[in-house]
Amino acid sequence: MNKLKFYGLGGQGVVTAAKIFSSAISLYENKYAITVPAYGHERRGAPVNTSIIVDDEPVLLNSFVYTPDVVLVMDDTIIDKNVDVSEGIHADSILVINTEEQGILERYKKFNFKEIYYVDGTQIAVETIGKGIPNGSMLGALAGSGIVTIEAVEKAIKDMFKEKAGDINAKAARKAYEQIKKI
Repeated sequence: MNKLKFYGLGGQGVVTAAKIFSSAISLYENKYAITVPAYGHERRGAPVNTSIIVDDEPVLLNSFVYTPDVVLVMDDTIIDKNVDVSEGIHADSILVINTEEQGILERYKKFNFKEIYYVDGTQIAVETIGKGIPNGSMLGALAGSGIVTIEAVEKAIKDMFKEKAGDINAKAARKAYEQIKKI
């Protein structure tokens, strides 16, 4: 079982990214996934989180994730909004974060994740889709960390968005996948 927690701000596509990730796992990786979004605060700019549980067997647990193996952060300012992205992490938890700013990476190092992967997903989104919505690019970053294949992510993005929007979001995912770095 692999437990993930996605954090971001309303309007960044956090819940959509989780649904796409679950589809990528379920449809193209022959595993099982369940997505449990935290609703009730979904206004633009408000902190949002979503839990995802992945397993080789059917996932019978329908619960939030309290001890994440992987944490995805779509907006690095989330910690300035009193959100503890390290809550429940363990010695093997990894972080995938949307930033390339060294000062911000230093702040996140203090959380003691085993590994930190980073990329400027927002800039990639602006360059490829013309909007600062990093959900597609950050799914590519997640693939770059080895959690899911980039091919599964691209197919699931195209399934969700269809035609032109699907193609450009899949391109953003591929670009982030190719640019991901590890501390």
